[in-house]
Amino acid sequence: MKYYVVYEQADDGGWGAYPPDLPGVGVVADTRDEARESVRKAIEMHLEGLRADGEPIPEPSGEFVEVA
Repeated sequence: MKYYVVYEQADDGGWGAYPPDLPGVGVVADTRDEARESVRKAIEMHLEGLRADGEPIPEPSGEFVEVA
């Protein structure tokens, strides 16, 4: 499964990342690479928790838009 993730750079140079399709899942890190790895792990943990609780797994709803 692939989820769209938003990355935002903070004024202090750090990074935040969150998948809009999974409310409550978000991370902060010193670098974009660290944020990427942390949000991947957070998504995996969140989905594992949903499965363990018998909750439905949200389908990814985002898409990329190509522009010229």
